[in-house]
Amino acid sequence: MLQTIDVGLVVLDSEYRINVWNSFMENHSGLRPHVVKDRVLFEVFKEIPEEWFKHKTQSVFLLKNRTFTTWEQRPFLFRFKNYRPITGTEEFMYQNITITPLVSPNGEVQNICLIIYDVTDIASNRRQLEAANSKLEKLSRIDRLTQLNNRGYWEEQLVKEYQRVKRTNEASTLIMFDIDHFKKVNDTYGHPAGDEVIRVVSAALRDTMRSTDIAGRYGGEEFSVILVNTDGKNAMNFAERLRTRIENLEVTHEGRDIRFTISLGLAELDKKIKDHKEWIERADTALYASKQGGRNRATTYEK
Repeated sequence: MLQTIDVGLVVLDSEYRINVWNSFMENHSGLRPHVVKDRVLFEVFKEIPEEWFKHKTQSVFLLKNRTFTTWEQRPFLFRFKNYRPITGTEEFMYQNITITPLVSPNGEVQNICLIIYDVTDIASNRRQLEAANSKLEKLSRIDRLTQLNNRGYWEEQLVKEYQRVKRTNEASTLIMFDIDHFKKVNDTYGHPAGDEVIRVVSAALRDTMRSTDIAGRYGGEEFSVILVNTDGKNAMNFAERLRTRIENLEVTHEGRDIRFTISLGLAELDKKIKDHKEWIERADTALYASKQGGRNRATTYEK
């Protein structure tokens, strides 16, 4: 019966020498019982962390208590390959382990029994579900056209950044910008061409910003980016790099070349800004000044 059950069964003595090794363990390890019998577990399976395992089993030997370890805590104890066809994408067998004391007639525990359960199906399904949920969460906050944060999620991040800076007094600058004469692009070349221009501008923004900066599509052809730990002077350097980069771009749509520019407004967060909405208003005011000043330029908000 011990040889035919579909779980691994290993019996160890107090020196962690292997006494029993059933067919499940033989089939998945490729090691026959006579090869491993009386050998120390950690010599045969070097992937098992000796200090952790001894700490885990100490209470079993001394207190005669059963203990467990699940795949969420540690994916496996024995690194066996996964042979199940349904979960074939998994590299190894996920395992739940039960460690049970074997009490002798005199009441002492000289041996412990390990029962190894193959839970790859459960683990794989859980991991796939978590990956799907993570993907759905990302899709819920990403604008499909630009692959930037959508307005709702971006504004949530702006609130968090506002609160962080108020607490730490570190520098942070908000930039709002839009594509100059975008309506003319749509009217002249069509909306598919306009969408391509928006995609190209988004790609330029992603390539220019740092991984710590937070960019989003604010609406239509308007974009926003939070430059974390960046003062107004350095933010202007960023704005000019982005403006120049986009000025030199060209989109070809249905054989027609389209050139375009952007106008930007900058607002560094200071103590007088009462909430994140006022921060946006300041950046928008600076953006309007860029428009009024002739477009294709960056302007910093002035009190």
